[in-house]
Amino acid sequence: MALTLVGKKIGMTRVFSEDGKRSIPVTVLDMTPSVVTQVRTVETDGYSAVQLGWGELKPRNSTMPQIGHDAKAGTTPKRTHTESRMAEDEAGGFELGQLVGLDTLDGVAYVDVIGTSKGKGFQGGIKRHGFKGQQATHGVERKHRSPGSIGGHGNNAGKAGRIKKGKKMAGRMGDVRVTARSLDVIRIDAERHLLLVKGPVPGANGGTVMVRPAIRLNRSKGKKVSS
Repeated sequence: MALTLVGKKIGMTRVFSEDGKRSIPVTVLDMTPSVVTQVRTVETDGYSAVQLGWGELKPRNSTMPQIGHDAKAGTTPKRTHTESRMAEDEAGGFELGQLVGLDTLDGVAYVDVIGTSKGKGFQGGIKRHGFKGQQATHGVERKHRSPGSIGGHGNNAGKAGRIKKGKKMAGRMGDVRVTARSLDVIRIDAERHLLLVKGPVPGANGGTVMVRPAIRLNRSKGKKVSS
């Protein structure tokens, strides 16, 4: 499994193609180098993995165990920690305290970006699930945004009075882990530690994101990589 980097979403802008005829919407990600805070091995942990720490955190806002854990790597307390499973020979190439940055994405054309979507609170069925809604005329009462009847979706109809689990209804929307797959890497600014990917990325500006080389490509993008 490829190494997963940690960064921060800065916001969206646009860049132009080299011929200046095409405008590309991009999201700018701050990929300040992470620190290797732990290297797991089969002998000590039962599996091979590399743990990265990212983001500065005041010691008073951390915990004593976390401060001690990061101190073993010779670094200050980190805000976010992420772990990537790797083959034993690959994990062996990392050392405690090593800085890992955008150089690991050299030659990568597509990435997956993982973030937490914006929380939108309690929402109705139309906003939450994209329901069509009912007619707004011809005798319909003021229930145009109502989900409609749900009685026909009962569990074992006629025997139980409860609705099947997973029924699309009103409820809490957003604030969940979302993965945007196979985003095009438009530009890597190694000097300023910036990564520009095509299209939107989950979450609000300033939110923490995780970036990894794309795991699964669709047919068209797969052909581009193979060619």
